[in-house]
Amino acid sequence: MTPTHTHIAILGAGFGGLGTAIKLKQRGEDFLVLERADGVGGTWWANTYPGCQCDIPSHLYSFSFAPNPSWSRTYPKQPELRDYLRRTAEKFGVFDRVRFNTEVTAAAWDEDAARWRIETSQGPYTADVLVAAPGPLSAPSIPDLPGLDEFEGTVFHTATWNHEHDLRGRRVAVVGTGASAIQAVPVVAEQAAHLDVVQRTPPWVVPHRDRPITGVERLLYKTFPPLQRAVRAGVYFSRELLVPGLAYNPKLLNVVEKVARKHINSQVQDPELRAKVTPTYTIGCKRILPSNKWYPALSRENVDLVTSGIERFTPTGYVTADGVEHEADTIIFATGFHVTDIPLADLVTGTDGRTLAEQWQRSPQAYRGTAIAGFPNLFFLVGPNTGLGHNSIVFMIEAQLRYLLSALDAMRARGAGRIEVKADAQQAYNRHLQAKMGKTVWNSGGCASWYLDAQGRNTTIWPDFTFRFWRQTREFDAPAYALTPAKAPETEPAPAAA
Repeated sequence: MTPTHTHIAILGAGFGGLGTAIKLKQRGEDFLVLERADGVGGTWWANTYPGCQCDIPSHLYSFSFAPNPSWSRTYPKQPELRDYLRRTAEKFGVFDRVRFNTEVTAAAWDEDAARWRIETSQGPYTADVLVAAPGPLSAPSIPDLPGLDEFEGTVFHTATWNHEHDLRGRRVAVVGTGASAIQAVPVVAEQAAHLDVVQRTPPWVVPHRDRPITGVERLLYKTFPPLQRAVRAGVYFSRELLVPGLAYNPKLLNVVEKVARKHINSQVQDPELRAKVTPTYTIGCKRILPSNKWYPALSRENVDLVTSGIERFTPTGYVTADGVEHEADTIIFATGFHVTDIPLADLVTGTDGRTLAEQWQRSPQAYRGTAIAGFPNLFFLVGPNTGLGHNSIVFMIEAQLRYLLSALDAMRARGAGRIEVKADAQQAYNRHLQAKMGKTVWNSGGCASWYLDAQGRNTTIWPDFTFRFWRQTREFDAPAYALTPAKAPETEPAPAAA
């Protein structure tokens, strides 16, 4: 089969992929978006569990070039975010460039042809440039525990919620107490006959300031857009106020911890439960979670907080490390995603025949979170060390988009067909990042989080103010790259005559 060729192939149609598509469409570039799902939105298309909501305010968790004056709440829920991304794709006219139900199964760099060869569930593609935007919250992680295949009940992950399974009257166990559990458990607790919440480490939870946005506010935003931009800026800078405590001196987070402790004391009356839900690590080491419903849900009579880890599953439930057998007919994993062990890394092969996973050895590295030595013409969005624990990832994506576009401009200006970051530039960049990590709360706060990779390195979080990442990516730094002149266009062999 003759591959379909495009100048730029984008993997994923979430915030990163759609943002790239919109910017390329505005420049008149030739591109295609390869999306495994049948809709746009990425994590906001896939995650439909009850209570699913963003914990970054809506005015900031959106594209700066596509404001939405009609947000219904200060913190958007999943259906509204999904609809926002769909409307944005329609508004900017990129839907016809998306190939839905097209799962990428392999992508290999062809040095001779200076292009990427991509295998998908819908046939082969080739591309001069590959933009990987899989999103860090796209591949659900389920722990490998003994006996799970013997469990006779229903099992699913919050990211693949089984809406056909009625929880009413069920004995349910939710495994995990992270962001998705915080949101789903209060709803499940109202439906289930009995609910076990299996906790490894309690999260720090603060009061949620979500509220409906009034009609008057929406009218003002629509008629006077600068007001909404001012609100967006205010939200952004208020979030950045956390950075000195997160990245430089964790003691500065004491005020936030006092708020969280007061929240526990006001909502949890039972001393035994209060002790179980109070973390012993520094606040901020794991993501700080907002909720007004979490502690009341755990305090319900039909809810038990199980703090002894699961040792194995049985046909009718599970056994914890203390030897107690718990009955359950439904297991819901709220155990997060493959973040540092990025699944796409197993599918992408570079110049030396090694995959990204083989090169990274379960410890991802990139230059400015975007380019990787040994993988020419590849740009990662929300790559290593671009994640945030306090602010909007959309801000980081837009900074990377500007960097990507300036790299394409540099290639065009120099007549380059091949661009690759230099290994020494990548190594120096990551040495600097990891040197900064030591004093951050994510590394020194005394917790084990999904920010840390298999080697104990924090390869997820950006350890500084986000405006500094914006400055670093404002212009393409060509000296860090090797740019090679373009080869003559390759002609694919004609199909053999019948």
